[in-house]
Amino acid sequence: MHEIAAHLEVCSACAAEFAEWRNAQSLLSSIGPAKAPPNLGLRLRVALSQQAANTAQEKFERGRVRWQNTFRPLIWQISAGFAGTVALLGGAALLIGMFASPEPLLARDEPLGMASSPRFLYTSPEAAEGVGDGKNPVVVQVFVNEAGLVYDYNIVSGNADTSTRSQLEDTLFFSVFAPAQVFGQPVRGTIVLSFLAVRG
Repeated sequence: MHEIAAHLEVCSACAAEFAEWRNAQSLLSSIGPAKAPPNLGLRLRVALSQQAANTAQEKFERGRVRWQNTFRPLIWQISAGFAGTVALLGGAALLIGMFASPEPLLARDEPLGMASSPRFLYTSPEAAEGVGDGKNPVVVQVFVNEAGLVYDYNIVSGNADTSTRSQLEDTLFFSVFAPAQVFGQPVRGTIVLSFLAVRG
């Protein structure tokens, strides 16, 4: 300290710098201690409360509340949309099946007493005698429309070669049927016929 004091007496530059330091020290001393903010206590209590709430259980509860408020309504909306889509597609498929089916309504679909099957009336004698080989009968499921006309057939048993089919188609072409009825209205229906050729 004596050496520094002796140097300051002979060195004007160091003496000037030392004087600035002493002046700065005096100014800092005059400021005094910093005062705490008036809301410091409240801020400390809020920080401690938040820290205490940041536990595993509290995190789980916050996650559960976030799930209930955000994701669960979204899942309900997705589920409802999916169910609506399935119902719409099912209804569309049902309507298509009702209007696009080759047999939209058959007499056999109704209870007895409310519906009747098609009835075979008559056919050309020459055509009827020409079906089959004269030994085994040809059993045919015949599809009759609302006008009593044959629009399709299916050989259930018997000879099903090309010649038999040609004879059968000729016979069905000249056949007359009474159409099936449901509640008095003509509808499509089916009837099973058996043909056996008569050989002279």
